[in-house]
Amino acid sequence: MLALTQRTYGGLDAVEMADLPVPAPKADEVLVEVHACSLNGSDRENLAGSPFYSRIGGLHRPRRPVPGSDIAGVVSAVGHEVSEFSVGDEVFGELAGYRGGLAEYVTTKPRLLARKPAGLTYVEAASIPQAGCIAWRAIEGRVHPGDRVLVNGAGGSGGPLVVGLAKARGAEVTAVDRADKADFMHRIGASTTVDFEAEDWADHRERYDLIVDLVAHRSPFRVHRALRPGGTYRMVGGSTRILLAALPARPLVKARTGKDVGVLVVPQSRADLEAITALVTSDVVTPVIDSTFPLSETVAAYAHLASGDNQGKIVVMMR
Repeated sequence: MLALTQRTYGGLDAVEMADLPVPAPKADEVLVEVHACSLNGSDRENLAGSPFYSRIGGLHRPRRPVPGSDIAGVVSAVGHEVSEFSVGDEVFGELAGYRGGLAEYVTTKPRLLARKPAGLTYVEAASIPQAGCIAWRAIEGRVHPGDRVLVNGAGGSGGPLVVGLAKARGAEVTAVDRADKADFMHRIGASTTVDFEAEDWADHRERYDLIVDLVAHRSPFRVHRALRPGGTYRMVGGSTRILLAALPARPLVKARTGKDVGVLVVPQSRADLEAITALVTSDVVTPVIDSTFPLSETVAAYAHLASGDNQGKIVVMMR
């Protein structure tokens, strides 16, 4: 099978296309013939090996050489212990360990896979798992009509579903990204846009009920100033230093200001995936696809992701 392989951490020179044997599923696994795999910010981090937590799958080199986590495809074989899926089932989901998807076939335990709705293409389904679960955890149950929500990093891979769900729940959304993405961010639901190169949203004072920070690099002891009384800030990813600072910051900021500043916990979850997908199929939110690449041009897809030019999801198509 054709697959993208990564033998070390680094830049685009760390990955190359290779011909690998088709893996055989273990007794409790399924073999999926991958039709599409979308790229996330975590793929960029796993390529670079930075922040340091991205090396959890191997300190000096990835133990699993094939990157890619968000897939959609067809079950082509099942282990004898698997009963919930059969050969021919159309499935999608996020792979455990965030690796293995950028290949024509991948083996995985079925617990994180869901059945692909008939109304979604493979490209659309592959674009949902990680970004959709972030949006679900960040917005659902937190946002009410009239709330002011800021999304930092709104114009990239993960932001559009966060913006779209916040808008659908009645929020007034401020979207932060590059100035050249302003029109795009308005189209996906933002009321206001901020060019991060010209203005620092953290200087806004007591303006937002919820801040979802997809590119966290500001001190958690600073960002709370942009929150209204009782507001919530959640970072997704970010540098190791900032993530570690958030742990002691949360109780201290809460005690001093009443505001909740912390890390958004997004477990890999079939239930969350099915919940956000139900909103997609009922047209509450819509996945945004920036571009598609054939598997043979996956290095170019990574280059596009690294440039930050994408407006929505980049999806690699195997078929």
